[in-house]
Amino acid sequence: MRGGELPSITYCRAWRKARENALTPREVRSPLAKRVYDLRHACVSTWLNAGVPATQVAEWAGHSVEVLLRIYAKCIVGQDEAAKRRIAEALKDDQP
Repeated sequence: MRGGELPSITYCRAWRKARENALTPREVRSPLAKRVYDLRHACVSTWLNAGVPATQVAEWAGHSVEVLLRIYAKCIVGQDEAAKRRIAEALKDDQP
């Protein structure tokens, strides 16, 4: 076949072989990048945890914000203190 979509079985075989070539035997036995989707999930989760606004991440990932947050909200961690600082800054009265 020339051009067009790659059959999923071919894609999966190539991915499995790439993992075997790139990872240690222990990593291959782990769930690390088990599916190509796992890379996308890691990327989107990283963007969200880095503080990139959900609207921007949704656009980059090709999701609506609703879908993005439904799928990835549980992956957002450790942003409490940064959010509190931003709120305090927004509320700060700089007037004399």
